[in-house]
This record gives sequence, structure tokens and C-alpha cells, in this order.
Amino acid sequence: MPTGTPERFNNVSVVCKANVYFDGGVVSHTVLFTDGKKKTLGLIYPGTYKFTTDAAERMDIVAGSCTVKLPGGREWKTYSTGETFNVPAKSSFEISVGRGVTEYVCSFEPA
Repeated sequence: MPTGTPERFNNVSVVCKANVYFDGGVVSHTVLFTDGKKKTLGLIYPGTYKFTTDAAERMDIVAGSCTVKLPGGREWKTYSTGETFNVPAKSSFEISVGRGVTEYVCSFEPA
């Protein structure tokens, strides 16, 4: 496991009901921390998806790879295992997986 992404989270609560987007193309579970922080752990299957954000997000790629077009950007950039990208609050981004499954941890930043 890359040094920037933890292998596990201790002393947390997990919401059992999955967050399912795009007919199952993206699936995540919410992890709640005792200090009030929230993360999601998820899988992205092949396809291209557009998400909007309320809070700022940090996306850590745990396994696999994806290409991302960030807000205001015109070009797609590839992110692979161990890499991170940030998405500003109140914006949108596109993410695409060509083959395989990409695993991620999304950390929501306080406003």
C-alpha cells in the first residue's frame, strides 16, 4: 500500500447502505470518524462519470487507474495507485475508467 493512503481506519463507524451511482458504475460506503470527519471508500467500474461536489474532496487512488478532468481543465490526466487529486467545493469533475476496477478513498474537507 502506498505511504499516502492508509491501509485501514480504526475506531470508525461504517454506514451499511451503499451509495450507488450510475446504475452501479460507482459504488461506495461512508466511513464516519469520532472527530466528525467523513470519508467514502469506493469502486469505479469502466465508464465515464460526472460528479458534482458540495464540500472540497481529496481523492486517493488505492488500486487501479483512472483519468480525470478537473474543474476548469480542458485536458484529462491519469491517476494511478498511490496518487491523489483534489476537487474544489461547489464544482464538478469527470472521471473515467477504461478497464478493470479503480478503488478509491474520498476525504471530505471541511468548508
